[in-house]
Amino acid sequence: MALPVLELEDVTVWRGDQRVFDGLSLRIESGERVAILGPNGAGKSTLLALISGDVHPVADQGRSRLFGEECWSLYDLRERIGLVTPEQCGLFDRDELASDVVLTGLHGTYGITRGQTFTAAEKRRAWKAMKAAGVHELMWRDYGELSSGERRRFLLARALVHEPGMLIFDEPTTSLDLPGAWGLIEIVRTLLRKGTGVMLVTHDVREIPPEIDRVVLMKKGRILADGTKRRVLTAERLSACYGVEVRVSWRDGFCEIRPES
Repeated sequence: MALPVLELEDVTVWRGDQRVFDGLSLRIESGERVAILGPNGAGKSTLLALISGDVHPVADQGRSRLFGEECWSLYDLRERIGLVTPEQCGLFDRDELASDVVLTGLHGTYGITRGQTFTAAEKRRAWKAMKAAGVHELMWRDYGELSSGERRRFLLARALVHEPGMLIFDEPTTSLDLPGAWGLIEIVRTLLRKGTGVMLVTHDVREIPPEIDRVVLMKKGRILADGTKRRVLTAERLSACYGVEVRVSWRDGFCEIRPES
């Protein structure tokens, strides 16, 4: 049986002089399809930083495990978790070859370093990842020539190159125009239908595709609700989470909200 991707039991986390999590417990299974939803300040970024090793829980308070281990190598973790964030878009030079952006995922760099080479097998893996992200026909373009949506898809291919056990998307459609956002969500839906484990971290309920099974609703470092979409995404819970009265409707498996008039 596959080990859980994430196990937090009564965890406390500080960032500077601010206590973000106080006794937080959360478990995400391998291959699970889950959305972490909440407004700014909910603790979503801290949760990602905890997973990536940028912050650590208070010692001797609770338990924090990734893939069953309390201590892990960031190099090994990179091969098991594929992370896609809006900030990554600005970490590559405009004249970087788009396919090289994907290859950098094999070594965890943000650019091809001097003397760095890749085997034929590694290049095949990169091409396979680009095809899965729907950008293999753009592989010889310069990164700076790509649209924002195309860049985000190459970052997705970069995350896929290791065939990780879990893909993590942080605010996937931030800064994308409507066609770019729709195109990216459709690629994510295709991956979900193929059984890829996905954790989608967002403040926008409209980004959660029908294939996501579970929603964790967060506010101010606490979990307000955790369960299936229809049980969690109610007008009462979303109004409490975002501090504004809303109405909820469903269309083609997507949740839509609007202010209560």
